[in-house]
This record gives sequence, C-alpha cells and structure tokens, in this order.
Amino acid sequence: YNAGEYYKAIDLFKEAYERITDKKEKSRIIFHVAECYRRTNSPRRAALWYSKAINKDYDDPLAHLYYADMLKMNGEYEEAKVQYNAYKELVPADERGADGVKSCDLALEWIEYPSGYTVTEQRFINSRQNDFSPTFAREDYRVLYFTSSREETIGKKEHGATGQSFSDIFTTTMDRKGKWSSPVPLSEEINTEFEEGAAAINSSFSTLYFTRCQVSNNKTLGCAIYEAVRKNDEWTRVKSLNIADDSVLIAHPAISNDELTLYFVSDMEGSIPGPDGKSSSDIWKITRSSMSDDWGEPVNVGEPINTAGTEAFPYCHADGSLYFSSNGHIGMGGLDIFRASQGADGQWQIENMKHPVNSSSDDFGICFESNREAGFFSSTRKGRTDDIYAFLLPPLKFNITGIVKDEKTDQPLVGANVKSIGSDGLTLETNTTDDGSFKFMLKPGTDYVFLAKQEGYLQGKERETTKNLEQSSDFTTTIYLAPIDKPITVENIFFDFASADLRPESMVALDKLVETLNDNPNITIELSSHTDARGNDEFNLDLSQQRAQSVVNYLISKQIAADRLVAKGYGETQPKVVDRRDHEAYPFLNEGQIITEDFIGTIEDEDLQEVAHFLNRRTEFKVLRTDYE
Repeated sequence: YNAGEYYKAIDLFKEAYERITDKKEKSRIIFHVAECYRRTNSPRRAALWYSKAINKDYDDPLAHLYYADMLKMNGEYEEAKVQYNAYKELVPADERGADGVKSCDLALEWIEYPSGYTVTEQRFINSRQNDFSPTFAREDYRVLYFTSSREETIGKKEHGATGQSFSDIFTTTMDRKGKWSSPVPLSEEINTEFEEGAAAINSSFSTLYFTRCQVSNNKTLGCAIYEAVRKNDEWTRVKSLNIADDSVLIAHPAISNDELTLYFVSDMEGSIPGPDGKSSSDIWKITRSSMSDDWGEPVNVGEPINTAGTEAFPYCHADGSLYFSSNGHIGMGGLDIFRASQGADGQWQIENMKHPVNSSSDDFGICFESNREAGFFSSTRKGRTDDIYAFLLPPLKFNITGIVKDEKTDQPLVGANVKSIGSDGLTLETNTTDDGSFKFMLKPGTDYVFLAKQEGYLQGKERETTKNLEQSSDFTTTIYLAPIDKPITVENIFFDFASADLRPESMVALDKLVETLNDNPNITIELSSHTDARGNDEFNLDLSQQRAQSVVNYLISKQIAADRLVAKGYGETQPKVVDRRDHEAYPFLNEGQIITEDFIGTIEDEDLQEVAHFLNRRTEFKVLRTDYE
C-alpha cells in the first residue's frame, strides 16, 4: 500500500481482515480497502467499502468525503450531497464539503442542459485494457497515437497499481472510408520493457515527446519526459530531457505551437500541497527563447490552474489555450477536462468543458484538430478501464420562422415584404406565403432585425440574436402590422391625476412610438388623447388637449419633426370601441361594443366599471398622410 501497489494490496488487506478480531482495527482495514479501490479507479467498489467503514463506525471524517466523491463518480449526485453535507458538519472549515455539494448541483444542471458537443466511443480502437491519452501524429489528422496496456505491449510485467501490463504507445491510421486500422505499437526505439505513454507531438509533426517510467526490483524509479526526432517516418535520437532527478515524477508533456514552452505534470518540490500536506501533482512548464536554446528551469504554472487536488494531462491548442484535467476544480466527478485561456492582462480564465465531454467519471487526455472543434479524449465513463472517445462540435444551425399578421384582426397577411438585416451587414428579403409565413436561415453570433411592410399598413419589426448561443436553435416570431385606416392605441401612457404631466413609466411606450415614426418616415399623424366620462365636460376636453400636446412635445424632443405631428384632445366625446385584444383581456366586454356612459351604467360590478373607464382613458394616433417628404 505504501509503495503505491494498491491493486496488490487489496487482497492482502482482505486477508488481514479475516485474521483480526479488534473492531477498530477491522474498520481501519475496511477503510484502506476502500482507499485501494479509489486509487485504482474502481468507484463502485470503493463506494461499497467506504459505506462499510462508516457503518463500522470508522472515525475518520474522510470516509464521508471519499464516499461522497465515489458516489459522485458513480453519478449518484443526490446521495453524494448527503455525504458531502455530513462531512461539512464534521469538518466545517474544509471547503471540500461545500464545494462537493455545489459540484453535484452543477453536474445535474450540465446534464440537463448539455453543451453542443457530440461524443462517440471508438470501439475499433479500444481494448479490454486501458486505452488513453490520444494525440494526432500527422497533419491530416488520419494518424493517431495513444497509450495502451493491451496484450501487445512490449513490457509484460504486471503493474502493481493497476493490475495491467506496463503501457506502450500505439498507432492507428484512418483509411479512405473513415475506418481506423488495428492499432500496433511504435518501434522499440520508443517502447521498452518499462512504461511509455502520454505522448505529444509538435505542430510540424517532427518531434515526439513522451513519458517513460522505469522500474527496478518492482520499485518505481520515477518518470521522465523523452524526446525523439522523426527521420524517414521513424523516430530516432531518443533522449531524456533531464528536467529533474530520476526519482521525481515528470510526465504528460504538452508542447506549445511555437515550441518554446513545454508543459508537464510533476509532484516535485514546489507543487501545491494537498489537504494531507503532501505535494499534489501540478502542471509545470519549462521555456526557451528560441528553438536552438536549451530549456530553462522548471516553473510551476501556479493558481488558478493548479489546486490542492490533482492536475494532469495538459494539452496545448493551436489557438494558444491550455487544456488540462483536474479533480481540484469544481467538476462532475473524478477528473474533469478544463480549458484555460489567457486574457489581455495575462490572467488565466478557467472553464469546465461540461457534459457530454465531461462525465461523472475520469475524463482526461484531450487533443484537437487545429481548425475545428473536433478530436479525441479518454474517459472511464463506461466502466473500470480507460477508453478513447471522439468528440465534435457540429456547426451551429439557426433558423427563424415567422408570420406577419394584422394587428387589429390577428389575420395573416399574404404577400407582405420581409427583410432580414444582420449585424454582419447581410440583408435578405422575401415575401410571406399564403399563410402569412416567412423563413430565414441565421448565422451564429449575429444580431438580426426583421422588417415587414404591406401596403395600407405601418411597417413593423422584431428582433432576434444568435450571439452567445452554444446550441443550434429554431426561433419563431410574429410581426404585427397596424392598418393605417384605423386609430392605434398607444399602450401604457400615464399622467398624474388631473394633470398633463407625463409619468416616467410612460417613456418606454413613447420611445416605441418614436421608433415607429422613424421606421415609417413618410407618415404624419394625429396624436389624440381621450378621458373617461367622469368630471366636467369642458375640463375633460381641455385636459385631453393638454395631454395630447405633452405627448407631441415629447416626440419633438426626440427629433421627430413638428410638422409630422398634430395634437388633438377629444375629452369624453369618443368612447372606446372594444376590439379583439380588449375582448381577450376583458371577456365581459364584447368585440364591437362602444363603451358609453350608459353602457358603463349597466355594469353591476364596480371593479368592472373601473376597467371600462380605464379603457376610455387612452392615447391614440391615426395616420393623416403617407406622402411626407
């Protein structure tokens, strides 16, 4: 166990459990069996044994924390939250309890609202053993290197930590039909009796970097990063980069596009300590000023990329962003894949790749094609072993289907002209069909205005945007056109009591009227104000004239020409005629009903009487001319 050979330790612990009678010692052994399963990435068995340890009154609060972690890796998020909360009560100062609850809630949200990526298991590549850490080995992306512990490996010894053979680097090639060939190991220049894996290749596909871990007398001596140079399709001149002593973990290389920065993983001195005080594995880097210079001293990339947890499997994207896996950042379970990008201030911004790239299990070792959101990664989501998956972000597709209708009758308008005006400068045009409908294809990351017009109607418009959308969508919209031969009510115009002073909440509606006038620059209008029948007739007439003038003055202040506007107060002389929308809002009023004072007198309910008075108090406009220049 102390040597890291957890796979072998499991049976030894179970044998010891049968021989020991002390209850406290038995519970400690149960906990260590759970630890072995956790460290060999067997979350279901680990969860079972942590549960046993808790039931046997094992007194270390970590049993609750690790039990929660395993439940989360099994996708049992609600059960995991119970254990995280139990740990939080036992150790309130440790943020891992609260962060665990938060991670479960986010995981459930990401599963419900997944990103647009599609993920496909690569069954022609995967074996019954571990297959992981893919990387492209040719510029056409039809050759893939990956790490595997399958039977064809050169090193036949059993790894004490995994129970599988030592891993090697394998290659597979895609044929013209898109099928991958049977994987074969790289030459013995690269693969040896020891462990090789986690390869990275530079942007010109001429230099290979990989990890080699040597073992002597069943004792791991450490891992180092090696470099090889391509010559006539063979890898030659294999040498260690000698980043640190042989006994130190130096693994998982990732080379930047300009080849001046090499990222790697290490738990060497200077790594962020874990909760147990021991160094965790962090992402480090070495740099050089030019290709001919030697590599500099290792530097820990620090926070916010590194945490007290495990960071591993870095990958340098061609766009300059750094991908890596971590269980220290809030994620869905186990290792999650994260994207780190540097802002103008040089600060790293960290983003979880979310579901379905990430899952409740370990997800790691990602690689990308340089010119599109496609590539491969590894995951344990289908069971105990690591498998390789392909991912693709299909091009976003957006469509909008709309209908143009008469604002008064709600009937579709046939043959109406509709323009789609995009913020990218592209304008398209169509006419509505027999059912008044229209349709446009939209581009990602674009704002749109849809303008509709028809003879005898004011021009209308609606807006839509595809900016910041991560999934393809189909939009629907309705554009209402107001007929110019009928008065149009301007909703939500409010005045102080018995006053012509506009209230602030009226400005939104008036600004829409300004927009309508700007959209229809050829019209002149009469702006009319109406009161209810209560009060003095002469006072109401004078008040309505002042209110109409207040609206006109506001429109003029918004750069609407004064000779396009006529203010007219009608007082109580023109009661409201109930239209379709009024009837839908207030069913006790029949369409076509004139809301006279006598009619209001027939309404018994005082609240409904007040509604009728409210409808009579209105601001309207009607088109006077359509040839203004």
